Amino acid sequence: MTEKGINNNQVEVAGEIISTFEYSHEIFGEGFYMVKLLVNRLSEATDEIPLMISERLIDVTKDCRGKYLRAFGQFRSYNKHEENHNHLILSVFVRDLEFLDSMEDVKPNQIQLDGFICKQPVYRMTPLGREICDILLAVNRSYGKSDYIPCICWGRNARFAGSLEIGARIELVGRIQSREYQKRISEFEVVKRTAYEVSVNKLEMKVLEEE
Repeated sequence: MTEKGINNNQVEVAGEIISTFEYSHEIFGEGFYMVKLLVNRLSEATDEIPLMISERLIDVTKDCRGKYLRAFGQFRSYNKHEENHNHLILSVFVRDLEFLDSMEDVKPNQIQLDGFICKQPVYRMTPLGREICDILLAVNRSYGKSDYIPCICWGRNARFAGSLEIGARIELVGRIQSREYQKRISEFEVVKRTAYEVSVNKLEMKVLEEE
């Protein structure tokens, strides 16, 4: 991957490992595994963030639950086909990591993205009058691939994002958050699922450069 491809999608998360390693897939003989990281917010709330880690970075045969980990990488997406439609799966693709003795003086959750709005932003207000805007950001990866990352803006950032058009290039800083929701499978069955998105702290539009 080029430096440019790395710089437009940078994630650093730190927290407590709360699951065992679960096999995901293999590429060119390298196995990748999923593990969940419990990350504290500034409030009392927490986020459960999925990490995708190579077996070459960590011993996936060990139970690491309860240990503190800091991971560096990218927030990536892929489409999983199920029930006659595609379901967007998001996780942090880990490029480097380190175990921590404690979470003291550690910034637990940071993400920087540089990409293009690929769906019309949805601006709305909550019943309590809080302004919110949802945007879907396409972030380019190497080999012609892109990651599609849902982002949520608040207040004046929401007003600004709501005025943007499809194709606008933006740069943002925020954190990854998890949100549980109920998905109705049938008339009698409802399942609990978790959605992941970027909560935006800073947002600016970038002028498109001519190639």
